[in-house]
Amino acid sequence: MKYLIAGLGNIGSEYQDTRHNIGFEILDALADASGIFFEQQRHAFVAEMRHKGKTFILIKPTTYMNLSGKAVHYWMQQEKIPIDRVLVTTDDLALPFGKIRIKGKGSDGGHNGLKHIQQTLGTNQYARLRFGIGDNFSKGRQVDFVLGQWNADEQQTLNERVQLAKNAILSFGTIGIQHTMNAFNNK
Repeated sequence: MKYLIAGLGNIGSEYQDTRHNIGFEILDALADASGIFFEQQRHAFVAEMRHKGKTFILIKPTTYMNLSGKAVHYWMQQEKIPIDRVLVTTDDLALPFGKIRIKGKGSDGGHNGLKHIQQTLGTNQYARLRFGIGDNFSKGRQVDFVLGQWNADEQQTLNERVQLAKNAILSFGTIGIQHTMNAFNNK
């Protein structure tokens, strides 16, 4: 059984280690733990891993955040993965730093990557893992905050929180969305 895990972010060194690229960071942690590597393919960097008899297709779209739906749709088609086995991992300003929230469906919450995925797929009925980046920015400074690097306090616990998100993704593929929500949404 195959699962498509899309980690949202932007390509380019100027976006590396920024809050907006947490989806890429989480997938990188999954790949590192499995000893696999991403290869640039159509619309995404792609890696394939196995866990407990399941296949996880990991994608980091190269389409930039605002066109993420293009990569998600293409790889769903390419790998013949139904929408109920798709999980999108992204940043979320509405959650405190490091908090994760898993949902089986929902709105885009003003997130341009999720908005494009919803438009492209024609539905909001796909699972998402939102990683809280907090909202510690001055009025009018949201873009700078989102595209900014993690501060020293965040850096201290970032790896631990990324590991939690990584485990939630593996859980999604092995025990399903409902059990994963119950196990991880309050951590």
